[in-house]
Amino acid sequence: MSYKAAFYLSSLLRNCVPLSAISQAKQTHAQILVLGFLSNVTLQTDLLLFYSKCGVLQDARQVFDKMSERNMYSWNIMLASYAQNSLFLDAMNVFDDFLKMGLRPDHYTMPPVFKSCVGIGDTFLGKMLHCWVVRLGFEEYVVVGSSVLDFYVKFGNLVDAKRVFSNMLSRDSAVWNSMISGFGRAGFYVDALNCFRSMLSEGVNMDSMTIPSILNACGREGDLMKGKEIHGQVVKSLIFDGDVAIGNSLIDMYAKCGCLHDSEKVFRNMCELNLVTWTTLISCYGVHGKGEDSLALFKKMKDCGFKPNCVTLTAVLASCSHSGLIDQGRKIFDSISFEYGLKPSVEHYACMVDLLGRFGHLEEALGLVKNMKSVATASVWGALLAGCVMHKNVEIGEVAALQLFELEPRNSSNYIALCGIYDSLSIRDGVSIIRAKMRNLGLVKTPGYSWMTIAGKIHKFYQGDCSHPQTKMIHEMLDQIIKAPTLPELWNICKVTESDGSWMHSFKGLLPSVNLITFWQAACVTLCF
Repeated sequence: MSYKAAFYLSSLLRNCVPLSAISQAKQTHAQILVLGFLSNVTLQTDLLLFYSKCGVLQDARQVFDKMSERNMYSWNIMLASYAQNSLFLDAMNVFDDFLKMGLRPDHYTMPPVFKSCVGIGDTFLGKMLHCWVVRLGFEEYVVVGSSVLDFYVKFGNLVDAKRVFSNMLSRDSAVWNSMISGFGRAGFYVDALNCFRSMLSEGVNMDSMTIPSILNACGREGDLMKGKEIHGQVVKSLIFDGDVAIGNSLIDMYAKCGCLHDSEKVFRNMCELNLVTWTTLISCYGVHGKGEDSLALFKKMKDCGFKPNCVTLTAVLASCSHSGLIDQGRKIFDSISFEYGLKPSVEHYACMVDLLGRFGHLEEALGLVKNMKSVATASVWGALLAGCVMHKNVEIGEVAALQLFELEPRNSSNYIALCGIYDSLSIRDGVSIIRAKMRNLGLVKTPGYSWMTIAGKIHKFYQGDCSHPQTKMIHEMLDQIIKAPTLPELWNICKVTESDGSWMHSFKGLLPSVNLITFWQAACVTLCF
């Protein structure tokens, strides 16, 4: 075998990888076969790498199966290519063959295997692999530690995730992103923001993966100031300019913080729009009760050549539900099958049931649920029960509640909803039965509360709760507001409070835009801090 010829062919194959030059690589593969060089391990590995990188996994597997001698590099290539293409069972089968050969994994073997464990939902194997990582001394490798962290985060095991994160000696931006997104996914948005602050304090710069996660946390927590701060850094950085995912996250963040006008401004200034962008703003309009605007944007999206997917149609249906557009909602629901050729999902049915239930079409909603081709989930029955609570329909309410008791036996809100229907109709026996069931199951009502953020601190207010340190001042201010018959007198109260140094927010811009009741509600809470 000519060493120079083999080296030349190897160089050709490696040059094909960044260009994804499949036809040229196949020609080189043919030359290797003609010249009888296929037994060369280096050329076999180069072929395997090329086919794997280009996503031609069938050819990659053929090369892999015909290899007479497989080195660690070839096993790792095959494992990584399957994992990257979401063929997790195939990856695990390769790993099983790897172990049967008596081979010992290295730090490149572990990341795709952890990813495959997440893909197939095997927590036991993942934890066992973590033990291997510790025993083999691979914890010091960032790529391995990041994979272990990602495994725990995606399974929602934040206790072990934080332990892994704390023990990591070196943390790159990918590690921080994984921890921040894990907190966000679990609903611990304050922890996500604190983790982000720690990341910056350690001198790690945020990247395009960090920003969407932290903007989501800002939106969920209602931390508008932090969201605007991130937006300012995005605007100043040329690296993030034009990033569609960041633009979509900004639209969502501003809408969640109540600044729909800013969401529209971001949308208009985006250089590139994808389907997620349109869907996000459609959903934002719906949440803010602007169903007509949502439908107009949906039409404009289709005129621009975008075809809606299931998520887009769910957003449009939810918008119709929030705005009471029942006829338009029916048309959208019917178009899912007839116009777009899609099968209505559980989310579509839940939105449609919610829309019908809100406006008293409970018989039609129940018929829709019964005619579902798939089994109705808790979200569908919950939407029906909510409609029954609104319209005090005990017959259908009992049907929905009984289904929910089976699907979610520990969800106290379902029992409370049915109890509310009984109570509104003075059915005392029904109330007693439901309360007895809740006692037997050990269920308690989770109290609702209102909250607001001032100077980075969240203040929560429960009904009848006087534990807040400034409760007395709040009640005194509320009494003054209630006694003030006109806005000028209320304005004088505000100026007096301002001179005391306790008024931290100006209402000059608020006065023209809200009604008196809303103003009083805002004032009684906000003026007192």
